[in-house]
Amino acid sequence: MSDHGHSATTDAHAQDGHAEGDFAHPLPLPMLFGVFGALVFLTIVTVAQSNFDLGSFDIAVVMFIATIKAVLVGLFFMHLAFDKPFNLIVFLSSFVFVALFVIITLSDANMNSGSFENNIDEAPATVAVEM
Repeated sequence: MSDHGHSATTDAHAQDGHAEGDFAHPLPLPMLFGVFGALVFLTIVTVAQSNFDLGSFDIAVVMFIATIKAVLVGLFFMHLAFDKPFNLIVFLSSFVFVALFVIITLSDANMNSGSFENNIDEAPATVAVEM
């Protein structure tokens, strides 16, 4: 029954495959600063886009830029690019479902928008109250 100099926390780290102080996916700093620069650039592009009137494409352009930024954060800062492929599939499939929900909601709102507009020419119906 020798202790071999291991504590309970060291044994716990040995079981999950990581040594104490070990990091799973170290990335070079120039790559991280490059991703940060791309995120700052895309943020500036998003703010600059607000000055242009693209009509009905405004939302699509902003959502496209936001999606690119979210993918960059997920791939490099959340280390999904170097993780198990299943985690990447789950992350990207969430974007597919969010896109489906937004498309369905916008198409439903577009189809029913005429029924929600107030018609100024019609007088509101009056209700007779009996006392």
